[in-house]
Amino acid sequence: MRAVLQRVTRAHVSVEGEIVGQIGEGLCVFLGVTHEDGNDQVEKIARKIAQLRLMRGDEDDSAAKRRSVEEAGLPVLLISQFTLYADVRKGRSPSWSHAAPGEVAAPIFEDVAMCLRTTYGVHVEEGRFGAMMEVELVNDGPFTLLIEV
Repeated sequence: MRAVLQRVTRAHVSVEGEIVGQIGEGLCVFLGVTHEDGNDQVEKIARKIAQLRLMRGDEDDSAAKRRSVEEAGLPVLLISQFTLYADVRKGRSPSWSHAAPGEVAAPIFEDVAMCLRTTYGVHVEEGRFGAMMEVELVNDGPFTLLIEV
């Protein structure tokens, strides 16, 4: 499983002009699922998302004062993104063969959202799985991490 975490001051995701998920300060997380992902990866990625100390502390961005979204009580905007598993090593067109198909990835994506909510008490807003989405965000920093579990 791969995730791109962006610390944001605000973010929202729209489908056909309707906002389906929106947060203020927090993390915008783009999540990609591959064929081998299961419960172990769900738990590991949820823990990383909830507990990595990425958020500013007291208007100070020093590493010593950063807090996690769990500690700070901040939300996550979780968006499915199969393109994180693009393979561009050959040719000029990406291959998506490493991305899990929707019927496999959708329940795993929902499990990550549920784990964040129930295990870590994080408020989670979501995009709409499989939909063509428009994402708007203001990256705070900029601060962007790629994590893989």
